[in-house]
Amino acid sequence: MANHVKLLLVDDNPMVLGLLQGALTPLAKVTTSNDSADALLKAVDDPPDLLVSDYRMPGMDGQQLVEKLKSRPKTAGIAVILLASKADITERFSNHEPVDDFVEKPFFLKEATQRIKRLIDKIALEKMAKTAPSDGVVRGSLAQMNVIDLVQSLEMGRKSCALTLTLDRDKCEMYFNEGQVTHAVYGALTGDPAVFKVLGWTGGNFQINFEGKTSKQTTTLNTQGLLMEGLRMLDESKRDDGGAEEEEEDVLLDS
Repeated sequence: MANHVKLLLVDDNPMVLGLLQGALTPLAKVTTSNDSADALLKAVDDPPDLLVSDYRMPGMDGQQLVEKLKSRPKTAGIAVILLASKADITERFSNHEPVDDFVEKPFFLKEATQRIKRLIDKIALEKMAKTAPSDGVVRGSLAQMNVIDLVQSLEMGRKSCALTLTLDRDKCEMYFNEGQVTHAVYGALTGDPAVFKVLGWTGGNFQINFEGKTSKQTTTLNTQGLLMEGLRMLDESKRDDGGAEEEEEDVLLDS
């Protein structure tokens, strides 16, 4: 599902560009450029859904590239992630406009990929919503986007909706208000335990009803809290089952 998202990746460092391209290609349709002038031409010719660009580059920097794209109606809606140092983020982007997110340099490849993936998933979900059937319900497979990615995307998009998850005969319903899970039910479980029960699902199906609402409040944690606690519990469960795997060595990048 996320592979329908077009991503333009811009960095003047060939090593960083190549490593990020390799990490992101399974997640989106990636086009690359090693300078802002070329990136501008490519974006105008075929607007991407997401621009991931280094900030400090010779000639036109990342900020100038973003400003030129945002000034054109055809490319004004492109989502933007900048790769920038902490000092540049603090000094030059105090209000974060018009940037959707940052990856702070230096960064580990795995961490940067996960951060970029969150926005890719959000864009993919929004594109699905725009092409939803007349009943306004988005349907999909958890093999395309798992439960954790779905919940993160709905949180990032500040969506209000009902999310229904099914796996064989099991069913869970979660209700969101402005991106926050307010109520969940899974069999006899309600609230936080119901959410924790399904976070590990990678198979089954989902549907999102953007008209779905409830006045019930059964969760005690916010969405991020639910995800963090649920991931901790999943990790503990894997370790108890002897399923902990040795992590691959990560790569630290600073372009």
